[in-house]
Amino acid sequence: MTPSARGRAHAMTSRRSFLKATSAGALLSSFSARAARSADHRSEFEARIARRDFRDLTKEDLPTPSLILDREIFEQNLAKMTDHSKATGLKLRPHVKIHKCVDVARRQLELGAIGLTTATIAEAELMSSSGFKGVFWTRQPAGKNNISRAVALSKRDPNFLFVVDDPVIAGQVEEAAAAAGATCTIVVDVFAGLTRHGMQPGAPALELAQKVQSSKHLRLHGLMGYSGGASHTHGWEERCKKSRDDLRGLLESVELCRKSGLPMNIISGGSTGTYNIDTENGLTELQCGSYVFMDTGYRKIGGKSSATVYEDFGPSLTVMTTVVSKRHPNQCTIDAGNKALLRPTDEAKGMPWITVENQGAEYGILKWKDGDRDLKLGERVELYPTNLDMSVNVYDRIYVARGEQVVDVWPIMGRSGAPQR
Repeated sequence: MTPSARGRAHAMTSRRSFLKATSAGALLSSFSARAARSADHRSEFEARIARRDFRDLTKEDLPTPSLILDREIFEQNLAKMTDHSKATGLKLRPHVKIHKCVDVARRQLELGAIGLTTATIAEAELMSSSGFKGVFWTRQPAGKNNISRAVALSKRDPNFLFVVDDPVIAGQVEEAAAAAGATCTIVVDVFAGLTRHGMQPGAPALELAQKVQSSKHLRLHGLMGYSGGASHTHGWEERCKKSRDDLRGLLESVELCRKSGLPMNIISGGSTGTYNIDTENGLTELQCGSYVFMDTGYRKIGGKSSATVYEDFGPSLTVMTTVVSKRHPNQCTIDAGNKALLRPTDEAKGMPWITVENQGAEYGILKWKDGDRDLKLGERVELYPTNLDMSVNVYDRIYVARGEQVVDVWPIMGRSGAPQR
């Protein structure tokens, strides 16, 4: 190749390299600009949430999947349970494991609940540190971490109470409380049908209650028995029988304790499924929690007024999703899958013709048989979840709505690691 040819080739290569570099730079610049706009939009959205500026904010503005709470149905559920409590004299200490949300708990207490029930020590710490009184932890503290935290919370908050169902744990709590200079308020957990916890009723329960009462740093407050099996028993009559049978041992234990002169300030238990059954079963307070939101699992157990649908409380919580693909007839793909806790037993709000299928970590499938039905790309579909506890646990916030308008945003208890559990 002659020197002049080599020069021309070099010039052409340099020009191509320049054009490629320019094109890549333009593409990168365009991408960076789009990313910046996206980041700005997200930042502005979060800034509006932080300053509680919900003007003109609708469901269409929200990311999906998201938890949506229908404020009107939610308030109706709260009012119905409150009215029941007032009419029967059965106190309400609702379970927060359903919502793990300070804002929901505050509304329950404003309407007359005497306290809150928690499943974990972290929930108890959260609710107590939010200024709420009468927090009741219903799982006994086993292990150094749980015992030390329960004792520390008892020292900070004299209204805090928790359960034991084993004399070994009662002894360990007494030891830790003595070392900390604290007094712990204790409820003895009695077996009521669920084999996962609870001291055997009768003499064993009495002996444990006596051990608690005789301890220097423990104060007996009463007994608890949770008939979890009754809560989802299908059919009203069957559920009544199951609840009565499960609670019989608890009530016998209460009588033994009373005859022995032990204080029985509370007899705690119950659930949303048995709230209007346990009125007759000797409890003094209810731990029900699902009534605030409801799910498809509860809705299918039947009630006093309907053999097929439990209608006492309305479904107020949904998981909102977006239709992201439509490549096959009579079905579409949504952006909620395993990670969003999608289940085939979920139901589409206002769309009884739709069935739900799980398709993977981030995808779900909605199907229908009617050829005249259809959904559009980008359309929002709200699903009633199968299980409230599990569904709420994978989200960080609840968007509260009146119709299409977003009127509030409520944080869910942090899930960033072990200290939050």
